[in-house]
Amino acid sequence: MKPGMRVLVASPLGRVVAPSLERELIDPVITVAADKRQVREAVTGGYRFDVVIADLVWNDPELEFSFDGLDVVDMLADADRMAPVLLATQGHSMENDLLDEARLRPEVVGVFVKASGVNPLLNALQTAAVGERQQGDVRYRVPPLYVLFDGQKGSTSGRLAGAIAAGRASDAPTLARAASVGLNTANKVTSHYLGPIIVQRHEHDPRLPMTLGAVYRWCGLHARYLTSWCRRNGHADVLRPVD
Repeated sequence: MKPGMRVLVASPLGRVVAPSLERELIDPVITVAADKRQVREAVTGGYRFDVVIADLVWNDPELEFSFDGLDVVDMLADADRMAPVLLATQGHSMENDLLDEARLRPEVVGVFVKASGVNPLLNALQTAAVGERQQGDVRYRVPPLYVLFDGQKGSTSGRLAGAIAAGRASDAPTLARAASVGLNTANKVTSHYLGPIIVQRHEHDPRLPMTLGAVYRWCGLHARYLTSWCRRNGHADVLRPVD
């Protein structure tokens, strides 16, 4: 591995892993960013990083639903400071939707589980440093929401789902207001927008009718990704009341 590698560790626990990297790498330059402000300052700072290691889901109650590893990727892109990104996961099912998108993003060159230890991280760093992606056949459990939310209908579906996940709707009128859509659109959330997505992903018992309650429950189960997708795709307005 080349000397002087510049590594950004974007994680609330970054200072725990940094000493291991400093021991194992040759004269590295390790920058730790433990919150959103520090990540932004590091990304827009004086130099580009050779590799960025970022937590996929942040172990911080204040950031849990407002910042994640895909935000780090977007920050790099917005600052025109792209670097190979390695995402650190905890191996929980709550990460699945975020991982589905991450594996489709060209900026993300690898994913590793934190519990696997330092050696897999070093191997991933070696691969990323030479501009390669992790090898492996990526097979999706179900169609990724990242794909299903593409296009005009998909975007509307994402807005509706995000407003529900954020707790800003309880019926068609409140959903229409929160998502800034017509009442007719809000009334079709079960039949035309989110219902078909849920069925396509095999997340509803086909023996049961698709009801508004089933749609709202599904949005709650996927709230972490739905709020993340809205926040990062120009739909943050559906997540909070208008001042």
